[in-house]
Amino acid sequence: MNKPGEGHDARQRLEQTSPLMQDLIVARLSRRNLIKGAVAGALVVATGCSPSSREVVVRSGSVEMGRFLFPELARGISEDQAVADGYTAEVLIRWGDPLFADSPVFDPQHLTAESQSRQFGYNNDFIGFVPLAPGEHGAQRGLLCVNHEYTSSNLMFQEFSWVFRSWITKATCDVELAAHGGSVVEVEAVEGQWRVVVGSAFNRRLMAKGSPMLLTGPAAGHERLRTSFDPTGTQVDGMVNNCAGGITAWHTWLSGEENFDGCFLGEVDQTHPEARNHALYGIPDAWYQWGRFYPGFDVSTEPRSPNHYGWVVEIDPLQPTSTPKKRTALGRLKHEGAESIVALNGRVVVYMGDDEKFEHVYKFVTAGTFNADDRQANADLLDHGTLYVARFNVDGTLNWLSLVHGRGPLTAQNDFYSQADVLIETRRAADLVGATPMDRPEDVQPSPRTGKIYVMLTNNDERSSRQVDAANPRADNVYGHIIEITEAGGDHTAESGRWEILIRGGDPSDVSVGALWHASTSEHGWFGSPDNVAFDADGRMWVATDGNDGCDGLWGVETDGPLRGASRAFYRAPIGAEVCGPCFTPDGQSLFLAIQHPGDGELASYDSPETRWPDFKELVPPRPAVVVIRKNGGTKLIG
Repeated sequence: MNKPGEGHDARQRLEQTSPLMQDLIVARLSRRNLIKGAVAGALVVATGCSPSSREVVVRSGSVEMGRFLFPELARGISEDQAVADGYTAEVLIRWGDPLFADSPVFDPQHLTAESQSRQFGYNNDFIGFVPLAPGEHGAQRGLLCVNHEYTSSNLMFQEFSWVFRSWITKATCDVELAAHGGSVVEVEAVEGQWRVVVGSAFNRRLMAKGSPMLLTGPAAGHERLRTSFDPTGTQVDGMVNNCAGGITAWHTWLSGEENFDGCFLGEVDQTHPEARNHALYGIPDAWYQWGRFYPGFDVSTEPRSPNHYGWVVEIDPLQPTSTPKKRTALGRLKHEGAESIVALNGRVVVYMGDDEKFEHVYKFVTAGTFNADDRQANADLLDHGTLYVARFNVDGTLNWLSLVHGRGPLTAQNDFYSQADVLIETRRAADLVGATPMDRPEDVQPSPRTGKIYVMLTNNDERSSRQVDAANPRADNVYGHIIEITEAGGDHTAESGRWEILIRGGDPSDVSVGALWHASTSEHGWFGSPDNVAFDADGRMWVATDGNDGCDGLWGVETDGPLRGASRAFYRAPIGAEVCGPCFTPDGQSLFLAIQHPGDGELASYDSPETRWPDFKELVPPRPAVVVIRKNGGTKLIG
């Protein structure tokens, strides 16, 4: 998931590390509009894995069902959502819906920061589900942990203008700040019908401003995190651009800060100690004008302030008054997500992607072990451990390269004077140790059934034919691909493993695209731009897309057996939207999806959106929302 502008901050870093990448085009383009008009580049064969029969793409007259036993949804684009026959998709909660007993009624023509702080936020992304004890009459209960990634000002504000900035005021900026962050929402299902528990003691809003948080771990308190409003270098007043995330084994919520570069205005002199660091992350990118009213978002006033962002935030949804913690040990980058698994030796491993073109895949291995009998014993588990970055070798092997101060090039000779420097400049450290630049790593998640790890590589239209490699085999890769990693010995703490490409996105009927699917994949089953991944209660893999030729949705993908690499369409978002955060309840009977930026498109506005989903009322703009899908009859979704 990405706000307009992906790839813009890669130029300087790639010019420093590879002369072959000096011709990258740097532009602030909308990814959704880019994909709609993109033309697939020719396939350049550069794979280090052995060829298989799946390389031969043919149409199959009869489509095998495999593990995904549902009637396939037809490909298309419409103003409303669609789901496979036999299923119902219902809106659970929308932008502006109440969370608390005193939440005001949603009034899109009179938005205020005060009302937004008491309502569900904008552009919901990651969804995590934390089960609670059954409620009255055996009602199923749980907490939804939801990220609010960014604001689509063109659809939120009636006064918005594509040409003039006079509509931007402190009041509109305050609304945007309040609409960012995250929400904790108690939900319950009574006789199969899910509803929000308005006024629950667990309900909570976290925002970009006004939500105190702590910086913890090796970088906390470092001089480079100290500002005039936080001389201790340990406190932040909120979180921004939170994209995907994860739920830990001890039921805390990990929320990844992604495109924080867009929050900043101003410039620093090229001689400033933070100038190189800012360039690596594309700062300033000025999507928002907050810095006009708040010095913390103006680098010319507070040059160290951006170092407060780009972290994984750990939040305890079961303790609504607890202070969220930004875990610096996990590195500073544009975090798409932070999915974790408990390794065989009890240590916790967190897998992460840096969502930008030519960025890297990471994992963090805790020093301590998970304690299943004492939840509090895991409270600071993520403050101590080792951060690794992946190198994908041409022979199909994988190395996890440690990012530890004093090892290899991570020394004072390269301006790394402590582990804090390594973590604040994680991207530069990864480049220096020789990590593989990837085609926009988004969600990275291990299968709970097989232990294999799946990396969603969304796309990269800036990779030239001279830059292809084994793990990124297509130039002008507008459709993306999925990589499967097998850790050595099945040990998630291992420093080596193997990898192979599971699928290459795109229409298999167009040979110029170089797509890779199982032959049974139908004309509806293929997709492009894989973004989020999730596993249901029986270990099936589901992939959500962002940029699938305007037809974004959710697909079931076979990962093993005779149908490995087959895909089947299940859900389709309304026009202009992407599907985020697929999340299954433990019993496998419900699926939550975050539908982000519905109605957004080229020059779309409050008065002229591509759709008014989900309300379909003339005076109500499109509203990002969480939907819940159930099988008619109330049984498991599949099976």
